[in-house]
Amino acid sequence: MRACRKLTTQALRELRLPVFATQHAAQAALAANEGWSFDRYLLGLCELELRQRESRRIRKLLTAARLPREKTLATFDRSRLKQSVARQFAALLNGDFLSRAENILVFGNPGGGKTHLLCALGHEMVKQGQTVYFTSCVLLVQRLLMAKAELWLEKELKRLDRFAALIIDDLGYVQQSREEMEVLFTLLAHRYERRSVLLTISA
Repeated sequence: MRACRKLTTQALRELRLPVFATQHAAQAALAANEGWSFDRYLLGLCELELRQRESRRIRKLLTAARLPREKTLATFDRSRLKQSVARQFAALLNGDFLSRAENILVFGNPGGGKTHLLCALGHEMVKQGQTVYFTSCVLLVQRLLMAKAELWLEKELKRLDRFAALIIDDLGYVQQSREEMEVLFTLLAHRYERRSVLLTISA
């Protein structure tokens, strides 16, 4: 019995079913105690495996998003929002704007919570399994300028296409030289009606 269990665990790991491998014995004991059918036992293992896979996927998406970890919906004071803005923000939380490739612009004074607002939205989109990428406008423009100078701008635009939501923080800090505005416009035109762009703009 012990040898059979060891072989089962090894086989499940080779099949890339880590939760099955670690939990099948405990679930079998629970199934015997509760009088589960074989189908119910198998369903329980499948549910555990799927939850673990989804959890790993969300963690990978969050790492790729590069969102500030502390700027979440839980830490955002929504009472600061005007009632009309609060309603608009609540409507965005279902994520439908991404399927329509709609853009979002957030205007306000420095320190007014614009970045936190969009980051909180970004975190919620990641929880829904959406691909998100956060960057400051300064860093983004520098990278685009380098990509253009080294002739891999098209490759960089395609890399950014992987993300359903591109959050660009502090558009107002771009010095607005011709070269900077040109690469930024190229990016925005490339994503227009295809992928969403979320911008914070200082008043």
